[in-house]
Amino acid sequence: MNMRSFAIRYGFLLLLLGLVLFFSIVAEGFAGPRSAVFIFQSVSITGILALGVTATLVVDGFDLSIGSVATTALMLSAYVMVVLEMSAFTAIIACLIMGAFVGLVNGLLIVKARVPDLLATLGMMFLLIGLQRIPTEGRSISTGMKLPSGETAEGVYSQSFLWLGRHRLDFFLENLIPIPVIIFLLVGVFIWLFLELTRHGRLMYAIGSNETATALAGANVNKYKILAYVISGITASIGGILLSARLGRGDIASGNNLLLDSVAAALIGFAVLGAAKPNAFGTAIGALFVGVLLQGLTMMNAPYYTQDFVKGSVLVIALIFTFALSSKGRKTSH
Repeated sequence: MNMRSFAIRYGFLLLLLGLVLFFSIVAEGFAGPRSAVFIFQSVSITGILALGVTATLVVDGFDLSIGSVATTALMLSAYVMVVLEMSAFTAIIACLIMGAFVGLVNGLLIVKARVPDLLATLGMMFLLIGLQRIPTEGRSISTGMKLPSGETAEGVYSQSFLWLGRHRLDFFLENLIPIPVIIFLLVGVFIWLFLELTRHGRLMYAIGSNETATALAGANVNKYKILAYVISGITASIGGILLSARLGRGDIASGNNLLLDSVAAALIGFAVLGAAKPNAFGTAIGALFVGVLLQGLTMMNAPYYTQDFVKGSVLVIALIFTFALSSKGRKTSH
């Protein structure tokens, strides 16, 4: 293995290891178990959304509506419990159905109406942003708020629902691992198993590589493309449910960075282990990389306004690892 192929395969993991060592030395408390768990917690929601984006990237698509699906799930869960005074179970089911339905509509627009994926999901993003504001006239949802009808919202967040976002499990230390981290890991394992080890996942990769050849081989290309967007919608709604459970209110402005952060994690995943393709393991590492970076900078008291610049720089470096180096490697090997 020459230096170029070594850099392509292991460069990003070595960069992550170097970052962890650097911050462990210069930022006091960074290397502790609670700091590590906080990093996982900070990226758990965007990581779940990024895994959904990965499913659409696999079939050579792209979903720009994930952030708005998550915030719609956040607002919908709050509306069901606080305004309609229904149970946590009803709120969760309503959010999951909403996410699956949005994914289905996105898929049908792309497959049946032949709308380009970026335009279809961009349109859905704006539609959802507007739709989630209509029932409360653009206000956040909380117990005691005045409704447009003049009534007062009497419902409250169920304790079992808040448990999803706020409870921590004991693991060597008391109250160490938050439930959203467990859910992030479970979703990550499920998406990885589905894409890498099932026939359906392999067909989705084949569609992304060569859609025409896969169709000629007898695969139902349209069905798998729609499935990818349904998966994306469901994972985005799971992220929105967890965000709602953490906040305990329907905060209209809380999901502003979800889209950019999750897309960054999914694209950084291309560079992990030289995959040069969307993959669930790489996406999880990409989310973790961004989390390590931001936590380290925060503990070093770096100004908050530098964070987006740093995330952008990391994304550019990851894309150079993925496309510039790997394409040169392929040319020299021919």
